[in-house]
Amino acid sequence: MKNNLRIYEIKTEYIKYLSNHQEHIFSQSAGKEKRKYIGVVFEIKGIKYFAPLSSYKDKHKKMKESVDFIKIKDYAVINLNNMIPVPESQIVNIDINNEKNPSYKYLLQAESREINRQKNRIKKNAEIVYSHKKHNGDSTALAKRTNDFILLEKLCSQY
Repeated sequence: MKNNLRIYEIKTEYIKYLSNHQEHIFSQSAGKEKRKYIGVVFEIKGIKYFAPLSSYKDKHKKMKESVDFIKIKDYAVINLNNMIPVPESQIVNIDINNEKNPSYKYLLQAESREINRQKNRIKKNAEIVYSHKKHNGDSTALAKRTNDFILLEKLCSQY
């Protein structure tokens, strides 16, 4: 279980701060005020990065996986193009075993198992997406749909 990826939550105020500067960051909209920003945290070039999990939807069944889009079975998806740098102070540990809602607890456990089955691929793909964006700016389709990591790293360090 060494070096397993864990599921974390990111504090809402930090997400709001970044979403003011970057269009690809999920922001809370009407009816989603209580939405938690959960996902996995790993390091790229010594900086902690958070890759958000999104709920699995019917449309995902037809979508093919790609370097920036990873299916976590039919539980969730990870959009690596939406990953963000995050300071340690904004990372909240989720204790899955203390989750009160049994169905949500089961979902988190299942997601965690599948994420760790795919952890090497997730980390490798995250580094590919990161390098691609830094080297290509907005000159490719992937780069255009990817967060501006240079800007976000600057904002993260100023937070």
